[in-house]
Amino acid sequence: MPARKRKTVYPPPRNAAPRPPRAGEPGGPGSPGADVPYARPTVASINLSASSGRAGLKIGDRVRITGSGLYSGEVATIDRMSTGVIPSAVVRTEAGRTRQVRTIDLEPVGSATGAASAQSDSPAAGEAAAGKG
Repeated sequence: MPARKRKTVYPPPRNAAPRPPRAGEPGGPGSPGADVPYARPTVASINLSASSGRAGLKIGDRVRITGSGLYSGEVATIDRMSTGVIPSAVVRTEAGRTRQVRTIDLEPVGSATGAASAQSDSPAAGEAAAGKG
């Protein structure tokens, strides 16, 4: 038994009417309007200020991961810094997980304030402070 013959598909003629725009595209149903610029949903947005990085960070600093993405909002320690077009750092979270993060997405956490509050809780620190006054 011979194989079935496939249906022949021809391209649309050049003088055919253009296809109507899909939903969400400019001019299509659900489009925001002609005055709003169209942004394709698959295009990534690039933060141009990321190339400057954040100054004052060094290896061993405790930082908080800001922005969106993995481990955002967690406190971490900088393990390695890398320079380039967009400066980044490899950080290790308190849970022991590592991630590479842009330096503009890191904000320093005052580790000295944590040590000062721990010392003020001990009775010896209170006596030493009372003796100085």
